[in-house]
Amino acid sequence: MAVMPLLGKVDAVLTDPPYGIGIDGQKDTKKRSFKNSERKGYEFKGWDVSPPNSEVFDCIFRISQEQIIWGGNYFQDKITKVGRGWLVWDKGQRGLTMSDGELAYSSVSCPMRVFTKNRGAIIIDGAQHPTQKPVGVMEWCLGFLPDAQTILDPFAGSGTTGVACVNLGRKFIGIEKDPDYFEIMCRRIDDAHRQADLFVAKPAHVTPTQEGFDI
Repeated sequence: MAVMPLLGKVDAVLTDPPYGIGIDGQKDTKKRSFKNSERKGYEFKGWDVSPPNSEVFDCIFRISQEQIIWGGNYFQDKITKVGRGWLVWDKGQRGLTMSDGELAYSSVSCPMRVFTKNRGAIIIDGAQHPTQKPVGVMEWCLGFLPDAQTILDPFAGSGTTGVACVNLGRKFIGIEKDPDYFEIMCRRIDDAHRQADLFVAKPAHVTPTQEGFDI
């Protein structure tokens, strides 16, 4: 809320806010099975104690033309606009300790769409965050926003939305208050810029900064 009001209008918000279900960390486990590989541990930092308040969502809708908000089913009392096209990530696994899939509120006018991407893709991407989504999921979301050139993620975490934006030639604004995840986000976006793709024009790289904001 210290940053968003300063941005002016953006084309779209694509984000995965804290759901308020207390999974901001995970215990390390060495168990291996057919369904689950070794799970990486994460520090419990307390950012998933409660979901964002209504003021945050009001600001998101005020400054953006389109919105895709993961976990939309957790925010039904805060998102006042009717979702026109719900999106579903099918994790490609059943019987997980968490849900078999996730729902995203979308302002895009389309029928409900489902994208199947095995949760194991996070390991291939390089798991850096306890609630990290595969890059492919966020790239799929951007496909519903073909005219949106500037994408904002106000809960940027480890920067998956930013990596997807770089891969697809979109401009990205990411806000992340945790300094550890902010550094991870910057590193992942730098790496994405260094990976050449002859078929996608990369947006100009801007060095991230935390200066100028009271955080």
